[in-house]
Amino acid sequence: MNAIEIPPKSIAQLNALGTTAELITEPVALADALTCLLDELRAIDEACSRFRPDSEVMRLRSAGGRWTAASPLFREALHAGVRAAAATGGDVDPTVGGSLNALGWDRDFAIVVSRNAAIEIEAVPAAGWRRIEIDDERGRVRVPPDTTIDLGATAKALAADRAAQAAYRATGVGVLVNLGGDIAVAGPAPDGGWPVLVADDHRTPLDGEGETVAIRSGGLATSSTSVRRWNTAGGEVHHIVDPRSGAPAARVWRTVSVCAASCVDANTASTAAIVRGTAAPMWLQSLHLPARLVRTDGSVVLTDGWPGAEEQPWAA
Repeated sequence: MNAIEIPPKSIAQLNALGTTAELITEPVALADALTCLLDELRAIDEACSRFRPDSEVMRLRSAGGRWTAASPLFREALHAGVRAAAATGGDVDPTVGGSLNALGWDRDFAIVVSRNAAIEIEAVPAAGWRRIEIDDERGRVRVPPDTTIDLGATAKALAADRAAQAAYRATGVGVLVNLGGDIAVAGPAPDGGWPVLVADDHRTPLDGEGETVAIRSGGLATSSTSVRRWNTAGGEVHHIVDPRSGAPAARVWRTVSVCAASCVDANTASTAAIVRGTAAPMWLQSLHLPARLVRTDGSVVLTDGWPGAEEQPWAA
């Protein structure tokens, strides 16, 4: 995950979307930028949360296969999820909500990890992203009965992108938004770029183990099999699901960090890389995406464009 090394600017920190949120910008712009961030966080939660009964995701789940009115933001989030699925050949699939429920992540994560008894689980394949229907002209969406949408791989990243852009438009100065390791920047970057500590956990202190890189635009995201884990009757599981099987992806990589033109693109690629396993470096290389992949034994693979990649020959 990613922690921010703060240049001489102002920072706001809060808890949101089941994780931490950070905003960094010029001191004079902090209040207005924070308002933009809070607005985006509230809106994305109301649209995309799998854990609040009044969200648009859950209203769609309850619609029994009927067309359901959908806000522009929810349709944008669904489009992002569908594009992620198409771009990754289905490695990232927004219909894995039922898969995650079957694995025990059926409520807020703090409750899941606090359970005293290990629960019985099963592997349930994703319903299939091609079955999502989005009608922008009529402002409605439809999925088959008993399909639960989960936009965990893209909605938080989308919120980071939207919040950074909204804050820049409102203030005219550079801004960085970090939502649990999903980072988006907008506007002018500091001299030398925005320094980011890339580590296993976004809560890692700035003097902790990891690598510092600098970004000037777009987004950076880290997907991990080490942080969001919980106990079940079948052993410990993590939250990144192979949509085809419904089981947690094999743990080839401890973390995958990717830089891309947007945070959504970065998160899509980092999540798909976890699912792709040993094939991930070659795939990321083919897309010309700078990436840092950490194996479970701690060894590191870098793709072209990541600092130091030219000094480290790699193989999948």
